[in-house]
Amino acid sequence: MNIPIWPGSSSFSPGETPFGFYDNDLQFQQDADKFALFAARRLGYPIVDIELQDLNFYAAFEEAITTYGNELFAYQAAQNFLSFQGAPQTIASANNNLPQPNLATMIRLADQYGVEAGVGGNVTWYSGSIDLTPGVQNYNLESFSAQEGVSPGDLEIKRVYYEAPPAIVRYFDPYAGTGTGMMQMLDSFGFGGYSPAINFLMMPVNYDLQKLQAIEFNDQIRRSQYSFELINNNLKIFPIPSANMDKMWVQYIKKSDRNDPYVDTNGVDVITNISQVPYSNPVYSQINSIGRQWIFEYALALVKEILGYVRGKYNNTIPIPGDNTQLNAPDLLSSADKDKTALIERLRAYFEETSRKKLLENRANESEHLQKELNYVPYTIFIG
Repeated sequence: MNIPIWPGSSSFSPGETPFGFYDNDLQFQQDADKFALFAARRLGYPIVDIELQDLNFYAAFEEAITTYGNELFAYQAAQNFLSFQGAPQTIASANNNLPQPNLATMIRLADQYGVEAGVGGNVTWYSGSIDLTPGVQNYNLESFSAQEGVSPGDLEIKRVYYEAPPAIVRYFDPYAGTGTGMMQMLDSFGFGGYSPAINFLMMPVNYDLQKLQAIEFNDQIRRSQYSFELINNNLKIFPIPSANMDKMWVQYIKKSDRNDPYVDTNGVDVITNISQVPYSNPVYSQINSIGRQWIFEYALALVKEILGYVRGKYNNTIPIPGDNTQLNAPDLLSSADKDKTALIERLRAYFEETSRKKLLENRANESEHLQKELNYVPYTIFIG
């Protein structure tokens, strides 16, 4: 079977690459044939025949561009993933957009601390009341859990509203009844019926604070202070409820809500992993000369690999008139493998030098050395 091989020139047309990612790019169309000529000459043409066709050169060229884009955008996606995570999958392509750093991921992490501290977060706090029985000090929360319709063991008490009345309701004012007309101040806080506001005029503020503190200390030390003890499912309250105490309110969460590892996205598909970051194949005409040179070299390595596989189909030694010729399939395959590995490592090292961390380090070093250089500049002496 006489299969035609590289004739020495080619003419690219859209549709001649395996995937057609870049076929409609005018710059790609022009460079495809130039690369074919470049690769063939690097492999020894026209001194030796190159047992390939133009389609092989085009396929290698397309693969090299795609590999370059994959390395480039995989690096960019890793650098900016915290900004993309949680964003809708419908956002525009990231290729030509500048990612904006945000604190969304950090805030999602901080939400968990807000839940435990009772100052926010993403776990709902529920409220309910426990009926108090005069003379009964211990209350089993399993009954309360059943009352609230929560599964046994899923309820966790976060706050118990079992507190002494405010000290202000037992505040004694020795200056009451002087007719100063200051009651409006306490009325605005709902305490107008407990203590006249004369002390705000006649006594310093620290006097009021000391009186309130004395009342609270008295309750804590000389009386059974309002308190509670929560062990396992048993709630023990102090003091023992009296006849005029009918309910005790509590706030609680469901452990299943806190243990749910997934964020409620309200049915919107969001970016959850690196494969969903909206990067696509690069536009070849927008790749600069540095990137194109890497693409040419990597495509050449791919062509070596293809040619090595083709020549490897034959015996290493082929008889020719008066002598034998040696095929170099092993050399081509070995060289292609080394070249591809070296090129990938070089590209990744180049990208690493442009990482956010490296750029900030370089800028800091530059500022430090510039400051040292400026220290050698003589200071101007001003004579008035």
